[in-house]
Amino acid sequence: MLTEHLTEAERQYYYMEQCHQWVTRQEEKLGRPLTASVITFGCQMNARDSEKLTGILEKIGYTMIDSEKADFVIYNTCTVRENANMRVYGRLGQMKQIKKKNPGMFIALCGCMMQEPEVVEKLKKSYRHVDLIFGTHNIFKFAELVYRRITEGRMVIDIWKDTDQIVEDLPNERKYPFKTGINIMFGCNNFCSYCIVPYVRGRERSRQPEDIIREIEKAVADGVVEVMLLGQNVNSYGKTLEQPLSFAQLLRRICRIDGLERVRFMTSHPKDLSDELIQVMAEEPKICRHLHLPLQSGSSDILKKMNRRYTKEDYLKLVDKLRRACPDISLTTDIIVGFPGETEEDFLETLDVVEKVGYDSAYTFIYSKRTGTPAAVMEDQVPEDVVKDRFNRLLERVQTIAAKVCSRHEGTVQDVLVEEVNHQDPSLVTGKMSNNIVVHFKGDASLIGKIVPVHLTSCKNFYYMGESVKNN
Repeated sequence: MLTEHLTEAERQYYYMEQCHQWVTRQEEKLGRPLTASVITFGCQMNARDSEKLTGILEKIGYTMIDSEKADFVIYNTCTVRENANMRVYGRLGQMKQIKKKNPGMFIALCGCMMQEPEVVEKLKKSYRHVDLIFGTHNIFKFAELVYRRITEGRMVIDIWKDTDQIVEDLPNERKYPFKTGINIMFGCNNFCSYCIVPYVRGRERSRQPEDIIREIEKAVADGVVEVMLLGQNVNSYGKTLEQPLSFAQLLRRICRIDGLERVRFMTSHPKDLSDELIQVMAEEPKICRHLHLPLQSGSSDILKKMNRRYTKEDYLKLVDKLRRACPDISLTTDIIVGFPGETEEDFLETLDVVEKVGYDSAYTFIYSKRTGTPAAVMEDQVPEDVVKDRFNRLLERVQTIAAKVCSRHEGTVQDVLVEEVNHQDPSLVTGKMSNNIVVHFKGDASLIGKIVPVHLTSCKNFYYMGESVKNN
């Protein structure tokens, strides 16, 4: 075979070129460009995967558009909650009619949802108009799979149960020219009892630090000033490397990169957040003053059922350490309400943590059964009306506290990375402070991608209005 002697990246570039030749022929035949669209569901890991898919599609020769009437539509799916699956099935039903009007179009599905065998069986049986199905472990093979679909003329399914393979140096197209996500690891070993992620993303595997540094340096040379380091649990980075390196040590090295202004990371599991990491966060000015630290529940009993491996007391001690080391840090969190067996007393423990920590914001979720997880078969499922009442009470407390916490910067001057022209008022630009709080102020598109000192004139609960110091 022609590709036998090539590295995996070289093989994929070979298939990109083969697909590009096919796209060129199709465009000549149709007398117009072929278009493609990537629709992303789910987390920042999925968003990063979609940048890679977009980069490959562009290399193949497609023109990217934001429409499901494109010649190639790919859904990058999430399966954290079962209703996410239903949304995808609904979209696929609509796509059947669109494809009838454009029989040459391709529809592809990838991501976490595809790692569930029953989903793939349903697609094979009921959604025959889908052309390509692959999962989370072999995204790097996208060009090869497209080539197979072109040459074989039938539905292509390629699902891997797991992998230890990490393929570097493939194309990716950033959503923003000035910031990007960088995968530092893949998979998860935690097996929280409510979570499907370890089953669909596989076991933890860390990228080599040299490859991460090289990718960031390349991005910075291309105009990036802020990176978000991504992993299901970044705090356990390095454990699978032949020469182990802690996440804190990796951060030190990344902060030495010239031209890089800001470093963010997520997600951090409280059980693995070390004193060494807290020290690095305190000492390195490039590390953003924001930490997303999922709580999930304030009850030690519920945390044990969730298999989170920390207690309420452990979590509060951790917050105390963080606040002593980084007094200006903003904390955000995830909280699940109505986990099986949750009593009113358990819920009040959660409210107590919310009061004591004072989060800048919290992502609050009503527990929903996720088939395939231990929690789905637990007894003592909480009645729906009770869960909704608790959820509303939690939301009210979170919002009241967050509005008060966020206002502490009013009247100060803060650096803001400008991200876009404001959608509601084009005379304003919108950006984020180091602590991830949104700021709107007078400006134009020339400021996008720049870090600007802004005087914060007024807090509007969860965002600020401000004035550029340079304009004063």
